[in-house]
Amino acid sequence: MRVIIVIAASAGGLGPLVQIVAALPPTCRASVFVVQHIGANQSILPSILAWHGSLPVAFARHGEVIEPGRIYVAPPDHHMRLRAGGIWLDQRVKEHFTRPAADPLFISAAETYGARVVGIVLSGANTDGAAGILAITAHGGLGLVQSLDEAEFPEMPLAALKLDHPEAPLTADRLAKWVVEHCASND
Repeated sequence: MRVIIVIAASAGGLGPLVQIVAALPPTCRASVFVVQHIGANQSILPSILAWHGSLPVAFARHGEVIEPGRIYVAPPDHHMRLRAGGIWLDQRVKEHFTRPAADPLFISAAETYGARVVGIVLSGANTDGAAGILAITAHGGLGLVQSLDEAEFPEMPLAALKLDHPEAPLTADRLAKWVVEHCASND
């Protein structure tokens, strides 16, 4: 059973995100989905992640079939949602004042893939990801958040902790190690 990893990053989240992606081995068979609050602005996030990591990285495309061992990034000004085997992009209303937002991705992943989902909320200055983590854990998945002491903007991880009770907050280094171990156990 392949793991679905969904990651939310906003203000202060790029460094921890890069650290997690850089740690992923080329043999990792998980499908990884990333939402960074970039709005309608141009983004080179796939290039940054590809530069630091060993897995293929690209902006997600509407209707794209999900493949193992790949990293999909929500494109500017589009929410990314998962359906059985595929990716759906839309420009529905902004959530938490942003598009792309983490909650649409996290909730759709939880509803579609249940216990196979691991959600990670990194640094950010709003509450995005909290409802998503709640959905993930309610469907039997695992919720992880960045340590409040380490997060440059701890509001997103704190909101997830207040709304739900995911695993204990972890530093970016510990999150990266956890993801690597989880990838290895699901090859």
